[in-house]
Amino acid sequence: MYEPEQLRTFVAVTQTLSFTRAAESLGIRQPTVSQHIKRLEESVGRPLFLRDTRSVTLTSDGEVMAGFAREILAAQERAVGYFTGSRLKGRLRFGVTDDLALTPLPRILRDFRQLYPRIDLELAVLQNDSLIRRIESGHLDVAFVKRSAGMPTPTRGQLVRRDHLVWVGTDGTRLDPELPVPLVVYQAPSLSRAVSVQALEKAGRRSRITCTVRGVNGVLAAVRAGLGIAVMARTLTPADLVELPPSHGLPKLPHLDLVLLTTKAAPAEAAKALTSAILASGSPLKPVTGG
Repeated sequence: MYEPEQLRTFVAVTQTLSFTRAAESLGIRQPTVSQHIKRLEESVGRPLFLRDTRSVTLTSDGEVMAGFAREILAAQERAVGYFTGSRLKGRLRFGVTDDLALTPLPRILRDFRQLYPRIDLELAVLQNDSLIRRIESGHLDVAFVKRSAGMPTPTRGQLVRRDHLVWVGTDGTRLDPELPVPLVVYQAPSLSRAVSVQALEKAGRRSRITCTVRGVNGVLAAVRAGLGIAVMARTLTPADLVELPPSHGLPKLPHLDLVLLTTKAAPAEAAKALTSAILASGSPLKPVTGG
């Protein structure tokens, strides 16, 4: 029998790959995180993490346990939702970036609506900066957004996962080192746009914007058409596009944090139910399809 509290701590560490950040996201002390992981490993009888002073990585058993832990927590969340959902009601305004909307997140929202039929869920699919502005102005209750890694997570924010920004293109992409790097970017302001241009400038490589788009479908269409390369989160890259290897001479990109933000005025129980459903469902971040 695995304790839910230990499983939640374990999932938090798998998401952040950091005992310190896991403690921050859960609102507990780091020694408590270490204690929970130690007890879980004792229950399992196998090490779940390989860790040193610089890094934390999952063992092969840890990868398997991560799947089980998310399934157990998701089942618990569904059970809680089933028996408490009928009493929760009201309006909940939820915003998400368009690339996250192409993941299994819609399925999670559908299940949420079935568990909490009296919550009127309003969905806004917008670019990242627009979502952050709407959260700050109080026009959204909860938003699933992207933030540069290293930025402090807001008090009313919860880290879902730390991801890697990568250069992506079609299989067989070739870049001439003598020519500017062709970029497919979002309209400004855009986190990925700023990161790509700044990284190339810092590395001393020229770039040119070959296509500017409003949404992720535009990015995917342009990259698939061979108009240029783009910067995406590794876990959000469709199967038909590839992460460009170091042989292309492109600079390394920073990490990215995927965060759930909640406003102070949000209906507390409904907002907690939604964020818990997203977190308990594991990683809603793998694209549903390469299309």
